[in-house]
Amino acid sequence: MADEIQSVHQFRRFALAVCAIGTVIQLGLTAYYLGMGHKAAPHHLPVGLVASADQRAEVVSTLESGGRFAVGDFTSADALTTAIKRREVYGGVDLTGTAPHLYVAGAAGPAAASLLRSTYTAVLQQRTATQVAALAKAGDQVAVATVQALTAAPQVTDVVPLPSDDVNGVSLGFLTQALSLGGTIASMGLGRLIPRTRRSWCRGVAHLSTLILYAVGSAAAILWSMSWFGIGSHADKWEMLGIFSLISLAVTGSTAGAVALVGPAGAAVGAFYFMIGTVISGASILPEFLPAFGRHLGENLPTGAGVQAIRQDLYFPEAPIGGHMGVLAAYAIVGCLLVLITNVMPNRKDGKSEVDLDLTVRLEGVPAESFSRSNSDFRGHAEPVERGNRGSERTHREHPEPDHRAADSAGHHSDDRGPDVGAGQQQ
Repeated sequence: MADEIQSVHQFRRFALAVCAIGTVIQLGLTAYYLGMGHKAAPHHLPVGLVASADQRAEVVSTLESGGRFAVGDFTSADALTTAIKRREVYGGVDLTGTAPHLYVAGAAGPAAASLLRSTYTAVLQQRTATQVAALAKAGDQVAVATVQALTAAPQVTDVVPLPSDDVNGVSLGFLTQALSLGGTIASMGLGRLIPRTRRSWCRGVAHLSTLILYAVGSAAAILWSMSWFGIGSHADKWEMLGIFSLISLAVTGSTAGAVALVGPAGAAVGAFYFMIGTVISGASILPEFLPAFGRHLGENLPTGAGVQAIRQDLYFPEAPIGGHMGVLAAYAIVGCLLVLITNVMPNRKDGKSEVDLDLTVRLEGVPAESFSRSNSDFRGHAEPVERGNRGSERTHREHPEPDHRAADSAGHHSDDRGPDVGAGQQQ
């Protein structure tokens, strides 16, 4: 075969190229992963504050230093907890009571909850130290109640905690990776299978139906596996099935559309979702802890929109998910339209699709087998004879050829004999 390596030099060049490409890819992915996840720091993480004007001035400067937090004001603790449940803020502090009170949401992200706890503790320690210094400067005796109040443990309420079976909050990342990888493999397999049949609307509908069926099946498999570990046991199963199905269709549909449009190289879209999109999806690293570019890109990929939709449906039912569902629907619709359109586009070789062939056979009587090889979607492979001869069989029935053997038996000769034969007989 022409593709076989014929010499040692060819093998060495090929091996060197493979090693060089692998090294470059590894360096690029390493730089990307470390750039996104190494020393992840918050960027304007939204938090709430319930405090008077004097108290606010004391706390806000500490929280907003370095651009770590973006502080929003609330009138009461109830308003603050409502905002947490709607995912408008990750947590907040109430300073209006006898002692400061911190509210967090572990289900919104363990990293944010831990950061709020540590920051809250540091602010309280600084505040306690200031009060102790003021008392010592005054020289007054400190009452026991005052000492107890100053040394009491900080009050913390987890408004939306993580389930006891998912204390690290990593389940969403695993589910997203499974959906991305499974969808990519399915799209690549369909990309190899579907082109073995002739282009037509029927093939497009069959391709699209297969994608939808796979999306629902993969969503059901995800839900089933979640039940093994008690994840989402209190969530609405039908809502979760719909969200997971849309995520799967967004991944498989967009990947299949790219494969249908540009060929096997389109499978790189699915690889991009798995290798790049899952890191910036917000499952393991919160969007506010990512660089600005990674945050905006991740929120507008199927993986990122899917993670946020799942998180809010599982833990924050009061939070809106319309924006995330819109992103998923856009990927699914565009991908499915590409699949349908490319199935009736003219072939690259002779510029004809199956619709063109059928019209040609009906109107001009051109034998369809003459197009059977040129209309194959794989170069060098002809269409199956039984499929390519349908038009020719119909043509022969409508325009039968004359029976030369019957004419010869009656003593009549065909007119297609050469001129020399006729001349010889006359002599």
